Order: sequence, then C-alpha cells, then structure tokens
Amino acid sequence: MVKLNKIYTKTGDKGSTQLGNGKRVEKNSLRVDAYGSIDEANAAIGLSILRTNTKIKKILQIIQNDLFDLGADLCIPDKKSIQKLKITNDRVDYIEVKIDSFNKELASLNSFVLPGGSKSSTYLHIARTVTRRAERKVVALSKKEEINAVAIIYLNRLSDLLFVLARYTNNKGKKDILWKPGKNLKKK
Repeated sequence: MVKLNKIYTKTGDKGSTQLGNGKRVEKNSLRVDAYGSIDEANAAIGLSILRTNTKIKKILQIIQNDLFDLGADLCIPDKKSIQKLKITNDRVDYIEVKIDSFNKELASLNSFVLPGGSKSSTYLHIARTVTRRAERKVVALSKKEEINAVAIIYLNRLSDLLFVLARYTNNKGKKDILWKPGKNLKKK
C-alpha cells in the first residue's frame, strides 16, 4: 500500500526524479515521459467518466486502476532486483472482451470517424488520442530500454476500446460524424 504523508519533498527541484528502484533520472527522460503520458491518459479517461453512463463508467474506472499499475510497471526498469507490479495479458483480454461486446452493437463503418457527435463521444475521443500518444512514447522507450512488452499491447487495445466506446455513446454509431475525403477542397 502506498502512503503519502508529505506531498512535496523538494528533491525534484533541479529537474530530476526518482524511479521506483531508487535511481534518480532527469524528468525529461524517455521513461518518465512514457509513464507521465500514461498519467495524462488516465486523467483524460477521468474526464470521460464525468460524461458517460454507469455501464461505461464502471469499465473506465477499472481501466484507470490498470493504468496506475502500468505506470508502476514502467517506473521500475530493473525487473530482477525488485518485485513489481506488471500489466499482464489478462488485462488485455479484459479489454478485448469489452471491445467485442460493444462493437457488435455498432453500425458498420464505411469511413473514418471524426471526433464529435455527442459530449461523451468527444471526451472518449480525446482520451483515445491521449492514449495513442502515450503508446507512441512507450514504443519510443522500448527502442532504448527494456520494458514489459504487454504495456504496448495494452495501450494499443485501450485506444481501440475508447474508439468503440466513443461510437457506442454516439447512439451506437448513428450519430457518428464521418470523414468525407476532399469535401472542402476547391475544384480546379
């Protein structure tokens, strides 16, 4: 259990932070950037929770906890010396079950979907794009340092789920705004 008695420590005032294994690194390191992006995705999901129904809210609250586990997974680079939280394949499986369940109720797509249609859908699209950014940062980290490979799979699947939920909250896709390629281009 985590216990936080004091919020500020002043140890990061010069631009460094401590990883979960005790090592100090610069706050702009790839690892800190990656798990910081996970935190941003979590906050965007928190906004989505405020704008959606109870059924989706419960799923998103579970995912928020998973994202904290994922952040903990990424903040400890040395897997051998410390027992740590890891995001696991069963969490990916959970998301896939939810994607399949919601997706079967959606109208099929013939174009890309533009963010919008309803407030809840728009917030979910924002959460989706923030999650995609976090995924890109975790991929960049994986090219330089060893990470749990499931982290990338989890984020990829999570952004898919957020897309499906955004469509679901748009009256099961009926209120989706579809991209019309070249619609506003002037004809020569």
